[in-house]
Amino acid sequence: MPRKFDDATKERARRLIAEQAAELGSVTRACEVVGAKLGIGKETLRGWARQAQIDAGTRAGATSEEIARIRDLKAKVRSLEEENAILRSAATFFAGELDPRRR
Repeated sequence: MPRKFDDATKERARRLIAEQAAELGSVTRACEVVGAKLGIGKETLRGWARQAQIDAGTRAGATSEEIARIRDLKAKVRSLEEENAILRSAATFFAGELDPRRR
């Protein structure tokens, strides 16, 4: 089960990675060093660093705001599809009830 980290921890880790990357010359190596200090996996830290680069505009990809918006829109689509399925079923049921051939 993945652990959840608060925003303060993530921001601190991103700042430490940026500092270490400047010294070491490699984000991957910086993630290893910072991960050992904080007890967080290096791949988790690499993901946070990559997303920070995307949010800063130095790397191509979807920003955090765009990802959140997409997630919200997908949830809304899923909800609307469920509602449409219910309405379709109700329409079929009531159409069958009103069918004069069934009487």
